[in-house]
Amino acid sequence: MAQYNSGPQQWGPGRPQQPMPPQKKSNAGKIIGFGCLGVIAFFIVIGVIAAALGGGGDESAEKKPAASSAPKDSGGEKGGEKEEAPKEEAAEESPIAITAEKTDLRPTILADGEDYTSILVTVVNNDTEKVDVNPLYFEVTGADGAKYDVELAVDERQIDTVELAKGEKVTGAVTVKGTIEPKSVTFMNGLLGDTIKADVE
Repeated sequence: MAQYNSGPQQWGPGRPQQPMPPQKKSNAGKIIGFGCLGVIAFFIVIGVIAAALGGGGDESAEKKPAASSAPKDSGGEKGGEKEEAPKEEAAEESPIAITAEKTDLRPTILADGEDYTSILVTVVNNDTEKVDVNPLYFEVTGADGAKYDVELAVDERQIDTVELAKGEKVTGAVTVKGTIEPKSVTFMNGLLGDTIKADVE
């Protein structure tokens, strides 16, 4: 009769397997991880120090121009004074020239026998930009300081509605209602443009 060994069997059917002993983990991964963190931390510290040193350099650079800005400002003021003089001269000499003189009325059929006063006006464009001329762009001031609007189509020589290029001129009459002593004529360069005033001769 054969005898079986009654000792423990590792691979018997229906018997549970014995757990394998746990393997010892290597500490190499932890060492590498801490080493990488150390390198990153090192570069961050160097970056912070470099930024701090760079910021200090910028402050010193900003302070230097601030110290030397006073002489530059004084020079700028002198330059500004030199530039203001030509501007004042240019303001005195308008690119649009106007002359005005009192003239006799040459009535049209629209005058209706009423009293009117006509002023012969000449507009000369010396500017590079075009100038619009229209009878409605004129206003007459009397010797008493009163202002008069222009009456349309009552004088045969009424100034034309034209666009003047550089060097061109136009002459015509502007007429107001009533018999007045005209003192000056004001021309507006366009509805929103500059006004130019001429004394009536």
